[in-house]
Order: sequence, then C-alpha cells, then structure tokens
Amino acid sequence: MARRIDVTGAGGVRLAAWEFTDPPKADPDHTRPPGVLLLHGLMGRASHWAGTARWLAERHRAVALDQRGHGQSDKPPGAAFTREVYVEDAEAAVVQLGIAPAVVIGHAMGALTGWQLAAKRPDLVRALVICDMRASPLGAASQREWAEWFNAWPVPFATLADVRKWFGEGDPWVERSNPARGEFYAEVMQESPDGWRPVFEPEQMLRSRETWVHDAHWEELAQVRCPTLVVRGLDGELGRAEAQEMVRVLPRGEYAEVVDAGHLVHYDQPGGWRGVVQPFLDEVG
Repeated sequence: MARRIDVTGAGGVRLAAWEFTDPPKADPDHTRPPGVLLLHGLMGRASHWAGTARWLAERHRAVALDQRGHGQSDKPPGAAFTREVYVEDAEAAVVQLGIAPAVVIGHAMGALTGWQLAAKRPDLVRALVICDMRASPLGAASQREWAEWFNAWPVPFATLADVRKWFGEGDPWVERSNPARGEFYAEVMQESPDGWRPVFEPEQMLRSRETWVHDAHWEELAQVRCPTLVVRGLDGELGRAEAQEMVRVLPRGEYAEVVDAGHLVHYDQPGGWRGVVQPFLDEVG
C-alpha cells in the first residue's frame, strides 16, 4: 500500500511524496539503503512511477514526488511555477526525506529539474537518469501548440473509458493509437459533479512550461558531474542526435534507448525501461 510523506517545498507549498512499497532493511552494519527520488513530467504524478519504484525497492529506498501543481500536492493559484521553485522543491524533498546523496530519476520536465538540481547541489545527487527531455529550446510555437491542445480536450469526460479512448486513440495531436497513453492520462483525472477532469490546472501547466521552452539548458547539463544516463524512446520527443550530443556534453554521460517506446518510456515499455536503467544503477552502486 502506498505511504504518503508530506514535504514542505519552496514558499511553504505542501508537497506529497510517496513510497509504493517498503524499502529493503538496513544492512547488518546499519547502512541505509541508497535513496532514489523519482520526478514525473509535466501533467504527470507520482503514481506513474509505481512500477519503477517497486523494482527499485529491492535495493533502494525509492520515493516519488508529486511536484507542485500535480497529483495530491498543493496547487495554490498565486504560487510560483518557475524553474527555480521546482528545483528548490526537489532539493527540499531530498533533504527532508533523508535520502541524500540520492539517485534522481526524472522524466521530461522532471528530468530537467533533476539535472538542474545536480548542477546546483552536487552534494545531494550521486547519479542521474534523464528520460526523454531535450536540452535545446522548443520555442514559442511549441507553447502555442500546447495551449491549443489543452483547448481541444473534450472535458469533462463522461467516464474514464472515454478518457482512455480519447488520449489513446482519438487525440488529433497523436499519430497512432497507444493504449498505454490512454492509461497514463486516466491516472491524472478525477471525478467531479459533471464528469472527469484533470487533477491539475491546465493554466498552471502552461505557466510551468513557459519557464523552460524558450531557453537552452546545455550549460547546466555540462555542470552535472555525477554519472548520468540519458534514455530516449525510439519514437519519443528526444532525437537520437540530440541525445548523443547531451551525452557528449555531460562529463560522465551514458546513452540508452528503448525500442517500441514513445515519450512515456517508463510507462509505455516498463520492461525495456528497466532493462536499460537497472544496469546503470548496478554500475553506480
């Protein structure tokens, strides 16, 4: 059963962190199991990491964080949603959970937060996994497309089956059907009096995204000194050439890709995801 741990983030925002299974017992010499912080992407939530957290818990204390504006964490209308506060929230989580120095595993926006944290506080991050996040700017056109996409959602959805069908098959922004994508978005919906709506505020998601899409993040990537694995889905948003350049820029970078996976690598192809991440974790200890 999932266990919730409250964390106080930047500006006093209450964040929900989650353990999905018991961590391994301490060694006979009372050495604590190594810690892992799991950071979801934009619109995601901690529960998207449940499968990963369970196999990690064989050797690690794995904690997934609902980032501000997401999941069961606070969504204050007037709160900041800048890069700085997301990084400060992750910093607070590592410290307050007592898992430093941690392996940080991030997907998309969570991966950017992870490498910005590693650059800022190398003492808190001993290894890093970057999953399908670009270091190059996406630009204003990308932000406009996202605003249009949110406006196209047929909310409220009558049932969760309708959520799964629209995001898995009917979304005009997707080239081919993907049932895992439908399941992914079903997890971020909640029932309201008129149907099913997202647990997040789309306006807060756009504000969060606005703070990174116009900028390149190569300089911060080059400041990451810990071992780092860059993972891309073969059909994801991070192209092979850019991913390999990220590995080149990273002082201690490694590269892996998961076939038959799109952007939601860890959720879409959990077996392939584990197959590339677990050997990396075995290397870093």
